[in-house]
Amino acid sequence: MAHLAQKIASIWCQVLGYLKPVDGIPPLFARLYLAPVMLQAGYTKFVGFDNTASWFESMGFPLPVLSVFLVALAEFAGGILLVLGWLTRLVCIPLMIAMLVAAFAVHGENGWLTLSDGNSWLANERVIEAQEKKQEIRRIMREHGDYRWLTSSGSMTILNNGMQLAITYFLFLLVLLFTGGGRYTSLDYWLGNWLRPKVGVPSD
Repeated sequence: MAHLAQKIASIWCQVLGYLKPVDGIPPLFARLYLAPVMLQAGYTKFVGFDNTASWFESMGFPLPVLSVFLVALAEFAGGILLVLGWLTRLVCIPLMIAMLVAAFAVHGENGWLTLSDGNSWLANERVIEAQEKKQEIRRIMREHGDYRWLTSSGSMTILNNGMQLAITYFLFLLVLLFTGGGRYTSLDYWLGNWLRPKVGVPSD
């Protein structure tokens, strides 16, 4: 039995050894997943700056104009830096704060779900109430429109706009905060290797 355990442990160590040279790929994928989301969010805030500032003010955020500028800058610049894998850990911090604020201050009252899925065990009263509205919308679409064409790009649903996406983005950023941009796949890695000998910092 002990011999079997040692054999399994040895095989597992070999597997980990094979994975180590490519362990920068998951952080790369995480960065490339998050980057367009952040770029779009920042760009949208800059384009609709006045409207976004008015919305921030209505939500009770302090210094709404400055808040919009800082959030939009963090998201847009953060998206660029995530693509490059430069200052990855540093840029994750303001983005994580922005995602937590979005999750709890903006989307929190809507519950968890992004879409109004009445079959989900996470469905709250708001989502349950949306089911009757969805059925009525479908009825109107069938009676007064080409239902097959209207739903050819996907089934009709109601946006619940819950915390789900913001928390998901937060968790991706949290992982990147600990892993960094990724071995071989980020500027952080290559610049770090170049700087270490110059400043006398030992390699990992």
